[in-house]
Amino acid sequence: MTADESLNLLDDLIAKAKAAGAEAADAILVKSAALSHAQRLGELERLEREESQDLGLRVLIGRRQAIVSSTDIAPVAFEALAERAVGMARAVPEDQHCGLAEPGQLVQSIPELDSIDNKEPAPEALIERARACEEAARAVAGVTNSEGAEAGWSRSSVALAASNGFRGGYAVSHHSLGVSVLAGEGLEMERDYDFTTTVHGADLEDPAAVGRRAGERAVRRLGARKAETGKVPVIFDPRVANSLLRHFAGAINGVAIARGTSFLKDRMGEAVFADGITIVDDPHRPRGLRSKPFDAEGLANQRRNLIEVGRLTTWILDLRSARQLELESTGHASRGTSSPPSPTVTNLYMEPGPLSPQALMADVDQGFYVTEMMGMGVNGVTGDYSRGAAGYWIEKGELAYPVSEVTVAGNLKDMFREVTPADDLVFRYGTDAPTLRVEGLTVAGA
Repeated sequence: MTADESLNLLDDLIAKAKAAGAEAADAILVKSAALSHAQRLGELERLEREESQDLGLRVLIGRRQAIVSSTDIAPVAFEALAERAVGMARAVPEDQHCGLAEPGQLVQSIPELDSIDNKEPAPEALIERARACEEAARAVAGVTNSEGAEAGWSRSSVALAASNGFRGGYAVSHHSLGVSVLAGEGLEMERDYDFTTTVHGADLEDPAAVGRRAGERAVRRLGARKAETGKVPVIFDPRVANSLLRHFAGAINGVAIARGTSFLKDRMGEAVFADGITIVDDPHRPRGLRSKPFDAEGLANQRRNLIEVGRLTTWILDLRSARQLELESTGHASRGTSSPPSPTVTNLYMEPGPLSPQALMADVDQGFYVTEMMGMGVNGVTGDYSRGAAGYWIEKGELAYPVSEVTVAGNLKDMFREVTPADDLVFRYGTDAPTLRVEGLTVAGA
C-alpha cells in the first residue's frame, strides 16, 4: 500500500466517524515489518520475520473524546469501528483540554530527514553480522561464555489524517546489532555487552569491533569489590550519562508541569544547569534514531535548545498540556494507535564540552566511574536520586579497580548544577550525552 493509499484509507475512516456523529476525528495507521536473528555459541536460536498493521481512530464530540484501535484495515469494518468510537465518546466525561489543532497551526512544509533505508537486508546478512560480533567477543582472552548475539532490522510507516485538513506520513528504518558475554568462572563471573543501532545499514559499526568491546568490558569487570561510603566526584560513562537527560526530560514534560508534580515546575527561565550547558532536542537531525518531520497532531516541530547557557527555556508540550498551561504547543506530541497524544522528546542530547574524558578525571583523587545503573530510585516531585550502580573506582585520576553493589545518591537539582560534560558525544541511543562528571554525590558501598 502506498502512502497516498494509506491516507485515502484514513480519510474514508474519518468520513465514517463523522457520519456516525463525531464532530471531529483523527486517524493513524502504522505499518511495520521486522527481521531478527539471534544466536548463541555459534548456534542459531531464532530467525523471525514479523509484519503488522495497526489502525487508531480518535473521535471528539464537544469536549469528550474516545479512541479505538484495530488491526483490521478493511474498509468494510470501518463503519462498525466508527460507531463504536462515537458510542464511547458519548459515554465518557468531558475533558476541557482535548481537541484537534486549528487549521492555522498545522505544518506547512515537511522536511526530508533521510530516515528510511529502503534496502531490506537478507537473512544471511543478519546471520553474518551476529556471527562476526559473537566470535570477536568470545575471542577476547578471559571470556568464558556467551549470552548470545542478535542482529535486527525494522521498517515502519506512519500515516496521519484528521478532519481539520491535515494529511501526512513518513517512514523510518532501524538496523541493530549487539552481543552480551561473560568472563571468569563460577562465583567470580562478570557480564557485559555492547551494541550499535543506526537508521541506515551502511552506518552500522563493524561487528567485530562491537564484539571486541563487549568482551573487553566483561573481562575488565573481573575482581569487582565494594567501594567505601563517602561523598566523591562521580563520572558517568556515555552509556549511562544519558539517563540524567531522561530524568531532565521527564521533569519538563508538560503533563508533569500541568499536574504540579515536577521538581522543576517553578524554574522556567532560571539557571538549572551550569552556565556552559546546552541541551538540544532535534526532531530533524538527518538519520537520527528518533527523527520525524512533524508531530502526532500534525504540528510543525523544530530543533530547540531546552537548556541554553544553563537556563531552562521551554516545557515539552502537546496541545492538551499546552492548553492546560495556557501556552502554545511545542510540537512534541507523540502517540500510538490506542492512546491519545502526549508530549515526548525526540533526538535529545547534551552538547559536548572542551575537555577529554581523561582530562575530566585527571584531578579526581578518589571517585567513581559508572558504567552500569540499576533500579529506578528517582522521585520526580522532589528530585531525590538513588540508584544502584557498577563501574570502576578512580584513584589519582586513573581507573583503579572494578566495583559493584554500589548505590549513588543525591538530588537532581544539585546534580544538574554540578554537571561537567566531556568532548566525546556520539549519537548512539536517541537520547545522548558525552561522559559527564558530577561533583559531591554520595557513594554507598561497604
